[in-house]
Amino acid sequence: MAILIRWAVAFVLLALTWNPTRWNYLRWAEQNWQAQMPLAVLGGLLLLVGYIVYLRATLRSIGPIGMALVAAVFAALIWVLVDWGVLRTDNSVINQWLAIVAASLVLGIGLSWSIMRRRISGQADVDEVDED
Repeated sequence: MAILIRWAVAFVLLALTWNPTRWNYLRWAEQNWQAQMPLAVLGGLLLLVGYIVYLRATLRSIGPIGMALVAAVFAALIWVLVDWGVLRTDNSVINQWLAIVAASLVLGIGLSWSIMRRRISGQADVDEVDED
């Protein structure tokens, strides 16, 4: 359940930042920059904190090669679904939402990888050990 929550938070973070609807931070900030600059800056900084947490944890747990591999797996899955006729490439809105889902899955897996690895192998990941 914790892994699902981590993915959902990543999805919300990405969808709040940008999505194909008019309800996203980038469009709102662009339209309201002059009138609500302090609020736009605060919102941008809060989103930046979320991205730093997710990207740092993902880079530390699976690294850039792992991120690319997870993204490639999801890209191949989408390719298979297009090839089977389940998905169509002519709907740009669906394609944009699929990109958000795929990116959030990469971040969610990256944030959850240490937990999944510990459950599978019984070994914990340790980044730094204090030897005072």
